[in-house]
Amino acid sequence: MATRPRTPGLVGELVAEFAGTMILILFGVGVVAQVAAAGIGDHDSIAWAWGLGVTLGVYVAARVSGAHLNPAVTIALAVFKGFSWRKVLPYSLAQFLGAFVAALLVRWNYTEVLHAADPGLTIKTQGVFSTLPGNGVLPVGEWGAFRDQIIGTAILLFLILALTDVANTPPAANLAPFVIGLIVVAIGMAWGTNAGYAINPARDFGPRLASFLTGYGGAFRDQTGYLYFWIPIVAPIIGGILGAGLYQQLVGRFLPIDEPPEPGRVPTPRAEENVEANRG
Repeated sequence: MATRPRTPGLVGELVAEFAGTMILILFGVGVVAQVAAAGIGDHDSIAWAWGLGVTLGVYVAARVSGAHLNPAVTIALAVFKGFSWRKVLPYSLAQFLGAFVAALLVRWNYTEVLHAADPGLTIKTQGVFSTLPGNGVLPVGEWGAFRDQIIGTAILLFLILALTDVANTPPAANLAPFVIGLIVVAIGMAWGTNAGYAINPARDFGPRLASFLTGYGGAFRDQTGYLYFWIPIVAPIIGGILGAGLYQQLVGRFLPIDEPPEPGRVPTPRAEENVEANRG
């Protein structure tokens, strides 16, 4: 009878990142295809499906790899939380591949609907797979989108660190993926106008490449012809580092480590362990 390894090893972690990101994109890109090409659903269904996709992807991968599912998360954790730098590039590639494969599946499954809605496979349905400034129709320029992606990803990382910091007041382990999914829902509802809230380089570039290889010749450019693809890669990385750094400076460095909580404060997992240790 086969036994499970004590630790998954790097290969196991990469497979988990691939699988978790694939699940995320199957729901995220899938719902946009349904809304944009078939007219079923609206902005709120997009926001909720993306959030649920994140939740389910995190549940898939969390115990094996930590479920980063996003190079901006991986890089920020390497900068501030001691995540191994040697794993950053492999994790990012696994996340990209998961997003790429998922987008190919969505592209294949929605072939008839996409061609009916947009026979030329133009910018009209390019937003199914990748983001555009102003969602392709609103008066937002490339640098406005760049700013937006920095802010949106900073919010994401600030809150992810707050939710996963055991010295803070994190949700129970089995609820953390759900709450992280709610963060994405909230960002989509509040910060989706200027650039489609990619907030994840793999989420944007993987599907963008998949669409380019399957007929969307203008996939790397925006509605003005600008070579836009780099913005949802670079800006989220900057934003993730800024958000994680702000959390560390504004909250993380003030959290108690070795002391039990003050009377009236909500106990945290780490504080409870310290109390038990002091009793022993």
